[in-house]
Amino acid sequence: MSLTTDVLPTLYEHYTSGGIHSGLNTDKPYFTLNDKNITLYSGALHYFRVPRAYWRNRLRKLRAAGLNTVETYVPWNLHEPQSGWYDFGKGGSDMEDFLDLTEFLKIAQEEDLFALVRSGPYICAEWEFGGFPSWLLREKHIKFRTSDATYMKYVKRYFNVLLPILALLQFTKGGPIIGFQVENEYGSTERPGKFVPDRAYLRQLRDIFLSNNIVELLYTSDGTSLHDDRGTLPGVLFQTSNFGGSPEVEFGRLLELQPNRPVMAMEFWVGWFDHWSENHHVRDANAFQNTTQRILQYPASFNMYMFHGGTSFGFMNGANVENGRDDNSGYQPDTTSYDYDAPLTENGDYTMKYILVKDLLKKYNKILTRIPQTPHETPCIAYNATPITHQLLLHEVLEKQDIIHSQNVMPMELLPINNNTGQSYGYIVYRKKLLDIPADSVLRIGGRVCDSVVVLLNGNLVSKPLTRVKDLNGFGFWKVQNGNLTLGPNNYTEAVLDLVVENWGRVNFGSLEQFKQYKGLWQDGVYLNDKMIQNWEIFPLEFKKSWTEKLTGWHKPTKTWTVGPALYKTEFFANESMDTYVDMRRWCKGIVLINNFVLGRYSMIGPQQSLYLPGPFVKQGWNKIVVFEHYNPGEEIAFSDKPIFKTRNGNK
Repeated sequence: MSLTTDVLPTLYEHYTSGGIHSGLNTDKPYFTLNDKNITLYSGALHYFRVPRAYWRNRLRKLRAAGLNTVETYVPWNLHEPQSGWYDFGKGGSDMEDFLDLTEFLKIAQEEDLFALVRSGPYICAEWEFGGFPSWLLREKHIKFRTSDATYMKYVKRYFNVLLPILALLQFTKGGPIIGFQVENEYGSTERPGKFVPDRAYLRQLRDIFLSNNIVELLYTSDGTSLHDDRGTLPGVLFQTSNFGGSPEVEFGRLLELQPNRPVMAMEFWVGWFDHWSENHHVRDANAFQNTTQRILQYPASFNMYMFHGGTSFGFMNGANVENGRDDNSGYQPDTTSYDYDAPLTENGDYTMKYILVKDLLKKYNKILTRIPQTPHETPCIAYNATPITHQLLLHEVLEKQDIIHSQNVMPMELLPINNNTGQSYGYIVYRKKLLDIPADSVLRIGGRVCDSVVVLLNGNLVSKPLTRVKDLNGFGFWKVQNGNLTLGPNNYTEAVLDLVVENWGRVNFGSLEQFKQYKGLWQDGVYLNDKMIQNWEIFPLEFKKSWTEKLTGWHKPTKTWTVGPALYKTEFFANESMDTYVDMRRWCKGIVLINNFVLGRYSMIGPQQSLYLPGPFVKQGWNKIVVFEHYNPGEEIAFSDKPIFKTRNGNK
């Protein structure tokens, strides 16, 4: 006789009936939880990439696929946005509504899921700076991801706030958390002849966990076939593997390193992420099915990375550096969309991969527990296009800003703002007034721009717009060192020079040298005809809600649209708060804000051409959209009921 879904036990009923005596154990060739056999079928879902109102929906969809565990990272930079100021859901930062970690984990438990928490301090995650707060860069000699005393002072202070919150949610205390990851892919920091992973650092991290009453399994994850056990503490921390294919090779090496213990893929890459200027990444569903089945047949546990990618809202995307270069020449910023070609799309819809994993788990999972019905998809609509109604030119914005005076250009992280913790995100404008410029003068920016610069002379754009991928090879972008720009055939007297620099996202993965990264102009000076320009006015443009909502002086655009950096505003009416996508194909490069919240970046070079706008961000009634366009504005804001990606052939 077969059991019906109604009479099957829940996960928690199955694993906790009779009381909780022990947590996740790795002393046998298979996992046990509370002394009962368990195979971990986990999916990655980052609470900070999903609107709080959708947490339950996404978690229920994950459980409905047959998974029994959810995995999430914890981003330090969101939870401590300024040194000593913490936000775990009620801290007042712009990302406040994403940050109630306790609520997220309690909902996971209510949805009958266990939880794996990858708490950092470094998380990678294609997230800005790998989760590190940028204010750490104000410590001149800090050495990230080592036992350096300065770095560890801040790690310990943060963990002594974070870990007591998580300690209350441990499985053996009645909560959902069955394991904690210590650091992340630490073996990848190895550089022969330069750096050997610092095991004293890992021991110090472990001690901080233990001193904060963490009693669940502590583990690490690495590409095992590449890094063996160099990123862990053998025999002390349980080791897992990260890979996209060849599970037998990875698991075989794990068993050599950890005989007679369980094997697990902590990151089984089901898709991939996008950099600006690339094609949109997809992974064949048949290849995904094949690798998943081989993992299940091994048999092994897995965490699908990602099960639901979500969105890097605001300025929170990370970046890579091509071929491990230590300079900025190989910089590769990530898009706002973190769709990842996952089983659940960016807006939470089902894909073929979702159907495949649901079918595979139904076949291979021998422990039958109650699975919820698959939730309905969330409707997505295209609101009516709305014309731009108001404009603010850059000089009109800056004239209302406080001025920072500096003899030389400097990075945004060192600005004396935000309680002396510097600027983390957005733009920084360097202005020089009363500049006499002879005809055919040459402007040179020493070093590399971090990451791109728009040059204005008396408010007029003089640098080239970013309209094609190959423009990234020219002046104004990170690939060029000591870039030169000819300022034209006219003479200028007492001119105003503005350099608008965008931080496209700090690198989240690479050698330790790459974690010493500043944004803005800082590698050298700015020169006019080989003479250094000094005595600058500096303006941070962070686009915080409190700043954007107070902008005044909006006016109707002129008939001839201004070319160059400016703010544009419009409103649209919503009868219902529904998901949509903002279609930015008729705009060039910039950011979009919805009701004063930064939705994300857009660029015509692609691949991303639309921005996911979740229903919870849309108010019933009138909604304000503001666009900061760098070059050439569109004349309206259009919407789509599906994501839009640009496909290219060659370097166009």
